[in-house]
Amino acid sequence: MEYVIVTGTSRGIGFELCKLLAESGYKVLALSRNDLPIKELNNANIESFSFDISSVSDRLKLADFLEDNCKVIALINNAGKLVNKPFLETSEEEFKSVYDVNVFGVAAITRLVLPFMNKDGHVLTISSMGGIQGSAKFPGLSAYSSSKGAVLTLTELLAEEFKETGPSFNALALGAVQTEMLEEAFPGYKAPISANDMANYIMDFALKGHKMYNGKILQVSSSTP
Repeated sequence: MEYVIVTGTSRGIGFELCKLLAESGYKVLALSRNDLPIKELNNANIESFSFDISSVSDRLKLADFLEDNCKVIALINNAGKLVNKPFLETSEEEFKSVYDVNVFGVAAITRLVLPFMNKDGHVLTISSMGGIQGSAKFPGLSAYSSSKGAVLTLTELLAEEFKETGPSFNALALGAVQTEMLEEAFPGYKAPISANDMANYIMDFALKGHKMYNGKILQVSSSTP
């Protein structure tokens, strides 16, 4: 069975992405700590279980699922953690917790899934304009934005390392999208793009973009932030 794996699916872009993929006929493995919203969709094309990307035991659970099932046509690294605090008030533990999800978790799940992907597979990581060098930066996001910069460089390195064997690796650096996480980062700000609109774009790019791009960082933003 062929799957698209999406992380961070309990709300926002990830939730909308799973719905769109399933409605388009793709088998989806939706991974999130809170899998209840996805289960409530009761969509036969979506499988899910509670999954913390920073948990070694949960990643072993994913490994068991893959061994039993499947080929992965796309991995969409969408899960993210945000801490919005002044740098001097952000503890070392809080800083590490952001990197555990946004960087180390992405690296770990990618390493785990790669053996189940063919040359024509696609690993797509959802990053942020805050991780782009030279972009507008905002106080309170030192852990989040720096972690999002780290996965951009990781994407470029993996594309180089696997350029002969595949799969392809790309990243989308998103600007403001109207999600719960945006509200946490910028309370009261209204984004010009809805979660559903961005999910449509991401789905199309995840399924087709790797035919034109590899090792690329695409800035997907019509606003600042």
